[in-house]
Order: sequence, then C-alpha cells, then structure tokens
Amino acid sequence: MAKRPNIILITSDQHRGDCFGFEGRAVKTPHLDLMAQAGTRFSSCITPSVFCQPARASILTGMLPYTHGVADNGINLDPATGEAGFAGSLARAGYDTGFFGKAHFSTRATYQPTDTPECKTGSRSYPEDWNGPYMGFGHVELIVHGHLSKARANPMPPEGQHYERYLSSRLPDGGAYDMWARELPPVTGAAQTWHSGLPVKWHSSTWIGDRTIDWLRNRKADTPFCAWVSFPDPHHAFDCPEPWSRLHAPEAVDLPDHRTMDLDRRPWWHRASLEGEPIVDDPEIRQYRMKGQRVSPQTDVQLRDMTANYYGMISLIDHTVGRIMETLAETGQAENTIVIFTSDHGDMLGDHGLYLKGPTFYEGVLRVGMIVQGPGIPAGKIIADPVSTLDLAPTFHDLAGLAVPPRLQGTSLAPLIHGASGAARDAAYSEWFVHKSRFGFDMDLRLVRTATHKCTFEMLSGAGELYDLVNDPTEMDNLFDDPAGKSARKDLTELLQARPGKILDSFPPQIGMA
Repeated sequence: MAKRPNIILITSDQHRGDCFGFEGRAVKTPHLDLMAQAGTRFSSCITPSVFCQPARASILTGMLPYTHGVADNGINLDPATGEAGFAGSLARAGYDTGFFGKAHFSTRATYQPTDTPECKTGSRSYPEDWNGPYMGFGHVELIVHGHLSKARANPMPPEGQHYERYLSSRLPDGGAYDMWARELPPVTGAAQTWHSGLPVKWHSSTWIGDRTIDWLRNRKADTPFCAWVSFPDPHHAFDCPEPWSRLHAPEAVDLPDHRTMDLDRRPWWHRASLEGEPIVDDPEIRQYRMKGQRVSPQTDVQLRDMTANYYGMISLIDHTVGRIMETLAETGQAENTIVIFTSDHGDMLGDHGLYLKGPTFYEGVLRVGMIVQGPGIPAGKIIADPVSTLDLAPTFHDLAGLAVPPRLQGTSLAPLIHGASGAARDAAYSEWFVHKSRFGFDMDLRLVRTATHKCTFEMLSGAGELYDLVNDPTEMDNLFDDPAGKSARKDLTELLQARPGKILDSFPPQIGMA
C-alpha cells in the first residue's frame, strides 16, 4: 500500500484572488509565488459564501451553506456535522489532525452565552490545558478574537483561548492591546487603517507560524497528518505591524480602474445595504454593524494607504508560509506533504467605490486564490475551470485514499489536477441568506459562476445581476434585464436549478453576530 500523504491546508481571511505576485498586482508574495511555480493553481476558484462562517463551514464539510445550515454569520455549525467533515474522516482513518488559528465554526459574539470554545463567554470555562478535540480536529490551538477592533472591548483572560492568553501574558493590564491600538505615524485617516505598534513577534500571524512549526517538529513521524493553518489576516482592521506595514510604498500600489460608486447601475440591494440600519437589540453588535463593517468613500491617498497596509498583512502571511515550508523541508516531511493555500473570501478594496465585503458578489469578494503543491502535483500548471473551496473536503478524502461520502456537494480536484478525461467543470456556486440583523431586511442571494459568466439571483425579489466576465472583466454592465444577456441568463438559471444537494427548509436561528 502506498504511503498516505500528509496534508496542510493554509488559509488567509478576506484575501482577494488577485492579490498575489503571480497575479500581476504589486504585492510581494515570494513564497506563494514559488508554490505556484512548483505546483498547480486554480485561476477561477470562488468561495461558497462571501462571509466567514458559511465559507469556513463549507470548507470543512464539503457542503454548501444552504445544506449545512450556516447560511450567515452568527449561526453555529452543528457539532455532529462538523465532526463528520474532512478532519473527522481523516482522524478516524488514522491521521493526526490539528488546527492552528482562527476557526470560526462557532459564534464569538453571542446574544446569550453558549458552551463552545469560540464563544467569548463560553471560552472562559475551558481550562488552559484544553487542546481539543474540536470539530474533528484532535489538537487545536485557537484564536477566538481573530480581528481586534476599536469598536469593541478587548478580550482579557479568562475570555478567549490560546492566542488571547499568549498575547495578554506579554504585558500586564492589557498593555499588549494598547500597543496594538497605537497608531504610528504617519496617520492619514484611511478607514480602519494604521501602522500598529504591536511587535511583530506577538502578532497572530507569527504566533500561528510558531505553533504550527512546533507541532510539526514534535509530532509522531510514523503517522500521517492533516493540519489546517488559519490566518485571520488580511481581514480588516488593516492594522499591520512594522516593518511589514511599510514594505509597500503607498504611491507604488495599484488601485482599481473603477473606484467610484455607481449604485444607479446596480440592483436595488447594493444601495439598500449601504443605507439600511440593522435590526438587532444588542447595542455592541449594532454599533459594530454600523461602524465596524461599513466604510465611507475614501480618497485615493487613503485607498493607497489602506491597500499598502493590506499588502503588508499578506506579505507577513507569505513570510510565515515560507517558514512552514522550510520546516517541512528540514524535517524531511516535504517529500510526502501536499500543501494547499487559499482563503475564505475576498475584499472589495475600492472596486466600484466599495470596501470590505457585503452582498455585492463582485470578483474581488467572490474569487480566491488556490494553490496546490506537493508530490505528484504538476508544476506551473494553471487551471481555469470554475471550482470552489467546497471541493477541498472531497479532495482530501481522495488524497487520503478514502471514499468520498455521497453527502458532499464538492468534487475532488485531483482529476482536474492530473488532467483526467471528463474532469472539466461547468459551474461553481455561492450562496448567502442575509438576515435583517445586518441591513434591516432579509435577502436570499444565490450565485452561479461559469468560465465566462456569473449571475447573482436575489430570490425574494426576483432581481439579479449578470456579468459577462470575458468581455466585461471589471463587471461594469449588468445584463440581467438586458436582451443581450437573455441567453446567458437562461443558461445560468438552469444551472442554478441544477444546484447539487438538498436545500434546508429553514435555517437555524442566528445566535449572535460573528
């Protein structure tokens, strides 16, 4: 029997699919560029949902959000469903399984306390020596507060998990958080953007790398492993520490060609999501929804500062990826380890005058990078078929020599990687049920993306947006109600109706924000 490969999934958070050196943008990612040269990358990979919790639950389970039930942030993944995901399957087959960083399978900011290790209240009941199991992973070292925010109170032990305890222990009386919040000059006023005073040694990206490397060096060598290494960056706030925050000169970064709002050309919910007020009783959650998840129009100077900081966060992750790859080589594990790099979703970063993420399924938010490197993986190959991070769970089953459970809605990427006959893909799917607690009204957004077109359907109103990605790559002309888009709309509607798997009749209630 062939030796089963080790698997490392590395994810960033809110990382656009075009923000890699190999994509042509001015961001420095030398280690990820090397991965792409030595392996295979997917140029049309999308997220199953443009928000964190649904997307991460889909990566773990191999099911779309309307099937696993996490249709929006604030809905916990059912533990039984999570434990049946790829980590649990591989653990039951004899793999060591580990998770390092931001999981976000459960809600942090809940209306009422829950008993999950990711709940800001429930986390207090976990002893300091707790390391799992959690959602199928035998060993976990978690970051609960993946994104610190000046709009929220800082976590202090016993709230939080492994990283929160580490960071709080650096200085007494919350001193490390004061250093994080310190804005080093120059301060330009770019939204949620500053050169953070936090030492890079204490930063979450560094800590995740340290903990992953320690695990890789000290685990049993005769057992295959599967690890998920999950960085919270480059998600806002854009608070990169020095010197990484200054690696990219603001005047040298690239800005989108079209960076002004054009809401009159878009479906109704684009404007409504910017102007609506969340319907939620919790004052902290309401404050964060109004202030922390919205960005006013930025000047070009401000957008350059934001982009340079965002790039710095990516470069720090890239550096840490290099450290992990070097550890695999030093320990002799590289020759039997397949490494995958991707993200949960992207960021608008000024496209169409919009920022962060929201119910605007432009490519900046929808498309993510996907690189696969390891033994048997073709070098320098680029696959343009529409795929999804939904496909990772069946791929991991396939790589481990396990049967792919029929409930999974993704498809193994291995046949595409190896050029198997009949492996071509027609479409990938994304979906998000937007609860009124976010913008003041409900929406049911379902998207289909092919190699040439994509269409978002708002199922409650019947409105939609359709773009020809070949002739209109910057998504300027919505063809949904245009006679020129009639044929493509018909094809994409049929693909939507052919969505694989069951859709739940109702979704679990939101128990918090994120």
